Amino acid sequence: MTGKNVTLRLLDKADREILKLPRPVKGAIYDFQHKFKTNPDSAGLRLKQLQGHDKLHSARVNDEYRALLLRLADDDWLIVSVKHRKDVYAHLDRLTYSVNRITGGIEYVDLQVVQEEVLSPAAPQTAEAAAPAEPVTPRSLFANWSEQQLTDLGVAPSLVPVVAALTTEDQLLGLVEYAPQLTGEVLLALYDGKEYDDVLEQVTAPVAAPEPVDPEDFRAAAERPATIVTTTDDALREALEGEDFGRWKVFLHPTQAKLVSRDYSGPARVGGGPGTGKTIVALHRVRHLVDRLPAGRNKPILLTTYNKNLAADLRSRLLALGGETLLSRVEISHVDQLALRTVREAEPGNRKRIVDEAQAVREWRSLLDELGEDGWDAEFLHDEWTQVILGQAVTSRTDYFRARRAGRGRTVSRPERAEIWQLAERFVQRLDRLGVQTWDQIAERAAHLEAERARRIQAIDRQREEAGGLDNIHVADGSGGWLRYRYRHIVVDEAQDLRPAHWKMLRAMTAADRNDLFLVGDTHQRIYKNQVTLGSLGINIRGRSSKLSLSYRTTRQILRSALNVLGDEMYDDLDGGGETLAGYRSVLSGGVPDLHRLGDWADEREAIAALIESWGQVPHEQIAIAVPTNDMASETAYTLAQHGIRALEIGPDGPRGDSGVHIGTMFRFKGLEYQRMIIAGVTDGLVPRASVRQRRTTDPARYRTEMQRARSLLFVAATRARDSLDVFWHGEPSPFLQELIRVRPPAAA
Repeated sequence: MTGKNVTLRLLDKADREILKLPRPVKGAIYDFQHKFKTNPDSAGLRLKQLQGHDKLHSARVNDEYRALLLRLADDDWLIVSVKHRKDVYAHLDRLTYSVNRITGGIEYVDLQVVQEEVLSPAAPQTAEAAAPAEPVTPRSLFANWSEQQLTDLGVAPSLVPVVAALTTEDQLLGLVEYAPQLTGEVLLALYDGKEYDDVLEQVTAPVAAPEPVDPEDFRAAAERPATIVTTTDDALREALEGEDFGRWKVFLHPTQAKLVSRDYSGPARVGGGPGTGKTIVALHRVRHLVDRLPAGRNKPILLTTYNKNLAADLRSRLLALGGETLLSRVEISHVDQLALRTVREAEPGNRKRIVDEAQAVREWRSLLDELGEDGWDAEFLHDEWTQVILGQAVTSRTDYFRARRAGRGRTVSRPERAEIWQLAERFVQRLDRLGVQTWDQIAERAAHLEAERARRIQAIDRQREEAGGLDNIHVADGSGGWLRYRYRHIVVDEAQDLRPAHWKMLRAMTAADRNDLFLVGDTHQRIYKNQVTLGSLGINIRGRSSKLSLSYRTTRQILRSALNVLGDEMYDDLDGGGETLAGYRSVLSGGVPDLHRLGDWADEREAIAALIESWGQVPHEQIAIAVPTNDMASETAYTLAQHGIRALEIGPDGPRGDSGVHIGTMFRFKGLEYQRMIIAGVTDGLVPRASVRQRRTTDPARYRTEMQRARSLLFVAATRARDSLDVFWHGEPSPFLQELIRVRPPAAA
């Protein structure tokens, strides 16, 4: 057999098994796959069929290790495991592989490893503790479901007897580590209390193969989404190095794949908790849309998000997904940058300096001081101006009197509205005198300009229709070029944090048509004040909303703790309804988060430095520290430097450097992820801020909104962790930690 056309794939489960091997063995595996693809029959590889198996073979990786491979066809092979040579031949009858009849994917299980690691007997009891009066047989966790029901849900048939023997949660989590993915998802959903029919509908049905499955056709099975494989050299190198979380950042679960390729009749939205792959879906959706474009050199697809840091991350990930060819058809821009460019195109003379929200609030305070007004709160007025007046494009006092203020909390009388309107007019005049503008003003102006552009396009379309399809070039050629919508498709990441004006602008930038807008986001992670109802802004997602519920990043233990932080708060669905994280789950398992109570802030910083030192060889770039304020970030970095630990503060554009522990406020960690996460300063008065607690009686509605936002911020920080989470505080802990402290008391200081 010549090797030039040999395909060699690596099964996802083998990928994770290889990560645990010594580094020299990983290097040998990388060399092995090159040799195998060149000539599988090379004498040095010692390729041979294993006794009792028609498809399973072994091949030499090095003197000590062997690769186990399924022969899918003459020239198509799949690595399913890498074992020490002494473990390969001892239990050949315990190695099972099959095509799942539900998903059509290839599943490989080593029953001997499952037996030893999951169902191994407990340590012998002492004579005094042995033999209770009456032997008690523990009840199986899955005694309520028959073998037929489990296999109908997609549980691997070879594992059904093992499932029947599970009696503890630890055993279940151990099995999930070795089981095929659908088996793990089904068992965890049943264990978490879901009804059989719900599991069938929500877990099994979305990943079912669309066509009948031939259980003997392994090559066809390898091509289905349910068989998660690595094939490229770069992807294999990444899997072997294991220094990054890149592997899960690019693969599509079958549930996600269906959302990516679906043909939508209008705007669509995908929700889901942290780590469920919403951004992955957005990136693959972009590629799907690009693949269906006619040939050309323009960029008819927009990929946008709410800040510069995340936009840069989207660009790098899209480049990794499809290279320069894919990027050449996509415009990637954060939404404020897009709005600013739109305004400057229309108003090239507008070069006002832009101020952020904090500076705008300071200008409100200065205005109130100059006017001697002490009956109004600057933050309240700023929110009223941005959320109601600008947010609803209110241009007159009369319109403001009629404007809806849903969700604003405090009611205002007609005379108070008159006062607010007058103050808002003075505030805008003040900004003009200073030669500055806010991002809210830019967004609203851009929305107005794009809406006007859309109206002109629609007018031209009506005239063309009336003229029997003929163009009026004098009408169409208004600015030296044919008037058209800016984009054919728009994909939005982190949709929950966009302003109402952003949505109005985006709606006007693409024609209302099939697959026009595709949004991903989670309102539980909203860290800004921009609550919107998309339907009122011309974006109707009713009937085209989906939710992802399986986390690929955060362990089950960290996930439980993070959900406790959210409490019983109600969150919206971006369209006037409610949204929950019911069913949100993980198949990953790890340690329970550690809680640390310290005497003061200085003690916290010293304890954090000691903890990082205890982690030894963990790459510092995979460690992050989130704190409530910028000053606390700087102080933490200083303390770490005293211990010889380099720290990088995260700014608006991301980490300021290449290597070191990442430190920043909780706001800065949106969209990022780390092997080990530390959240420090989670003290009452800091999380939430004392000023928020003070509004409990003076402005109850605003208090509830601000408390929810503070919970979301802590939730975001906690769910950046993959392997471990440590939470520190001094003095009184944040009220958001009450349930965590009750379940798991803090470690001794």
